[in-house]
Amino acid sequence: MTTDALGRALLSIARNAIARRFEREVQPVDALPELGQPGATFVTLTQAGQLRGCIGSLEAHRPLATDVAENAIAAAFKDPRFSPLGAEEFARTDVEVSLLTPAEPITFTDEADALARLRPGIDGVILTRGQRRSTFLPQVWESLPKPKQFIAQLKLKAGLPADYWDDRITLARYEVMKWKEN
Repeated sequence: MTTDALGRALLSIARNAIARRFEREVQPVDALPELGQPGATFVTLTQAGQLRGCIGSLEAHRPLATDVAENAIAAAFKDPRFSPLGAEEFARTDVEVSLLTPAEPITFTDEADALARLRPGIDGVILTRGQRRSTFLPQVWESLPKPKQFIAQLKLKAGLPADYWDDRITLARYEVMKWKEN
């Protein structure tokens, strides 16, 4: 199995999951053994390069094919930042699937040390403080290339002030393999 074959299968599964909701024709998907293994994914929907929905799983807790299908449906119809995807929008919506590696804790002494340990363009980051948690995929570095800016926006996403810091914040990193429709 090549990563290209896996990527094609994941993109088809994501698009098919949404297509079924609109009672549209679905694409055939190659039966790959990896699709039955646990996997954590994010499905991102864009229109003309603009975000239209993004939902995912941070931990592998169900078969990869199921995770992608469920996250595609959630990105299309349940992302609270957007109204549900309309049937007339479907054809102009591009799908991207990110397959996450398991998250690993980042050890640091303070915020400056945490910022210095980040790998822009490589790391997806999970920020946790008590019950608050947020994440950015590595792709977000394209629009927030500076670690200080990246973490400030991640804090805001978690419902914390951009300049907030205390010793109870934890960070974890993950990487992704991603595939996007042409």
